[in-house]
Amino acid sequence: MSCGEPHETDCSEVLDHLYEFLDHEMPDSDCTKFEVHFEECSPCLEKYGLEQAVKKLVKRCCGSDDVPADLRSKVMGRIDLIRSGQAVPEQDVTATAPTAPTAPTGPTTPTTAAAAADLPAAANEA
Repeated sequence: MSCGEPHETDCSEVLDHLYEFLDHEMPDSDCTKFEVHFEECSPCLEKYGLEQAVKKLVKRCCGSDDVPADLRSKVMGRIDLIRSGQAVPEQDVTATAPTAPTAPTGPTTPTTAAAAADLPAAANEA
């Protein structure tokens, strides 16, 4: 998205860091650059307004839900790993044991299922 005009701060940079701006997680000097960009670029200002509205809606609808302390610590730990540049494991490293698969590992056919359903009846006939 771009208005086609040259800016001191490129539209792609603004859009890539929009949530940092919305969440006040960037230095004041960068915030000032973004504010100047929004004054010059109506498409980016529109995107900012839309994301700001979505954030307010989510806060209003979900803002009163308490986050479990263990979930918060896991998320914050993961964020710290990412910020430090360390590799982030694919699976949760805090889990105590691997979970068993919930789906059958072999193929299931209607014939197999029907045969399994007939087992108790066949046992009673014998």
